[in-house]
Parts: sequence; structure tokens; C-alpha cells
Amino acid sequence: MSDAIKPIGMPKWGLAMTEGKVNAWLVQEGAKIAAGDEILEIETSKITNVFESPHTGILRRRVANEGDTLPVGGLLGVVADASVPDAELDAFVAEFAAAAAAAAVPPPEPVMVDAASWQARVLKLGPDDSTATPLLMIHGFGGDLQNWQFNQPDLAADRAVYAIDLPGHGGSSKALTGGDVAALTQAVASAMTALGIERAHLAGHSLGGAIALQMAVSEPARVASVTLVCAAGLGPEINIDYIEAFIRSDRRKDMKSTVETLFFDPAFVSRDMVDDLLKYKRIDGVLPALRTIADAVFAGGKQAAILADKLAGLGVPVQAIWGESDKIVPVAHAEAVANRHVLSGAGHMVHIEQPAEVNRLISAFIAGA
Repeated sequence: MSDAIKPIGMPKWGLAMTEGKVNAWLVQEGAKIAAGDEILEIETSKITNVFESPHTGILRRRVANEGDTLPVGGLLGVVADASVPDAELDAFVAEFAAAAAAAAVPPPEPVMVDAASWQARVLKLGPDDSTATPLLMIHGFGGDLQNWQFNQPDLAADRAVYAIDLPGHGGSSKALTGGDVAALTQAVASAMTALGIERAHLAGHSLGGAIALQMAVSEPARVASVTLVCAAGLGPEINIDYIEAFIRSDRRKDMKSTVETLFFDPAFVSRDMVDDLLKYKRIDGVLPALRTIADAVFAGGKQAAILADKLAGLGVPVQAIWGESDKIVPVAHAEAVANRHVLSGAGHMVHIEQPAEVNRLISAFIAGA
């Protein structure tokens, strides 16, 4: 295929996504676009989100029409310079379709890893032969590895990227040896050992941020850098009403209202997202695990582990990325980190609402760490 023509393919957002529907094109054929520009609105069974261009150039062809449903990887459009002939574009589109059909392979699946006293569910993406330091992504309270669905694939272009379910979460074992940040950090460290990861960049969201920072404090030799995304661990304040409502909610209406607190734009919260959370909470052992973690990490309605005073002498590069409209962890907590980025139009789930910018910031940071 011609290097002068760049394909725009249907993204894979989450483990369950096999296809997506083109709700609307946001740019016209012939428009100049830049990497990161919003060009499409795509609907899946889990979420409706805008898709940002992976390329800079001219949108020469909109291959998929509004209303079309395409498999993951299906050709949405092509970007090319104005000098590329239409006949060459036609040949590219035909060749792409043939190559995609021949190369169709099942998507990567998570694996269960025996990690000391627990079993961790882990999804690995990226090249097996990369010499680049891997990236480990740690979700927040009540989440799972799919919270990184808009980030992990892009960040895995040149390195192995692991997303992990914390104890009590997702597909990992529900029994806990301890629910505080220190115990959860030890659990993550044991999972790294089981995976053969000697040293990694860490990206942690919310509770996962406190765990990543604690790892840098307790085992700095194993941490190449830390990216804190709306992280716990930098101040005492926390929206404890959200934590309690998440544990308590057992009906769709209540859960939907609770989860909307996480987002700047509540339209991100789909019916399937709410249903998946309710199914997760009905799994044996989940509610006791969430209760144990909440009581330990957010004792008395405040954050118990405050690590901001460890930053000055840490010796590990740290950056913070925050949603300006975060209703769970105050954006003021980001001020503890010198290298910080506050993004408008985003809440606590900034990595879902502003994925292209978050991915750019993480990529640039770990490249220079």
C-alpha cells in the first residue's frame, strides 16, 4: 500500500467492542485535519464517543457513510495529499479491504496471573519484542482495566502496555489481604513480579494514582515514571458521598445518577455502562471488597494516605493530568505536582473524555522520563 495514503480505521474501545456505528461525520471530504481533531462520532454497545484523527493531512475520502456499522479496523476514511490521484485512492481502498479480510485475527484477551496471594486479571497490548520500558495502567475505585480502553491501544504502539484489575475489581480475585493503599500497592508489585516486569512506567487513575505514587515511594527502582490522572493521595479531601453512593446503588436509576458525577458530559454514561457496573456489583465478594477498601482508603470520609510531601525527594519523574471539572478529587490537589496539566471540558474521567490529549501527554512524558 502507498505510504502517501493513510487509513483511518474503526477503533477498538474496550474488550467487548467488535464493531462500531458511524453516527456522524464531523468534517467534510477535502478538509484539512490534524492529528487529534474530532472527525467522527461513533456509537458502540457500551458508549458513544467522538473519534479523533490519528493523522494530519487532507481527508480525501469518507469511505464509511453515516449509519454504517463496521468491524473494528474497518476502513472509515483515508488521508492523503492533494497530489495523490483518485485512481490510487480507489486502489488503496480495495487493497485495504482485501488485506483486512485476510489478516483478521481475534483481539487480545485478558489473562489471569497468579500473583502471590491473589489472582490478577491483566490485559497486555503492544509488541512482544519491544525494548522500551513497559507501561502499567492502574484504574480507580470501582473501575477495571476497561477504563483505559481509549488509552491503552494508542500507547501500545511502541511498547508493551499492561492494564490490570485491582484486587476486588473486574475479573481479579475478590478476597483481600488488606484494603489500604499500602496493601493494594503490594498486590500490584506482586503482579508485576509474576508478569516478569522488573521496571515500568506507571499511570494511575484516582485510587490507582495513589497506588502508583506509593509504588514510587516504596520501590523506586521499579518505577521509571508516574502519571497521576485525577489521583488520590495528594490531599485529604474526597467526594465521600460518591464513594458511598457507588457502593449503595443497586438500581439502574441510582447507579446512572451516581456514575454521571464522574463526567463533565453525562452523555458518556450509557445504559450498557450502568448495566455492566450493576452486574459487577452482584458478583460474590465484590461488595465486601469495596467496603473494605473504602473504609481503609477513605477512613472518616477523608483520604487516609497523603503522599504529597514525598514528591520533593522522590527521584522519580511525576506528572499530573486532571479534568478541570473533577467532582471526585479536587483539581487543587494537582498543584502539589510541578508538572501538571488541567484539561477543560473534562471531569474525573478525563482519560475517557479527552483521550487524545491524555495519550499525547503520557507518550511525551514517558519518552522523556
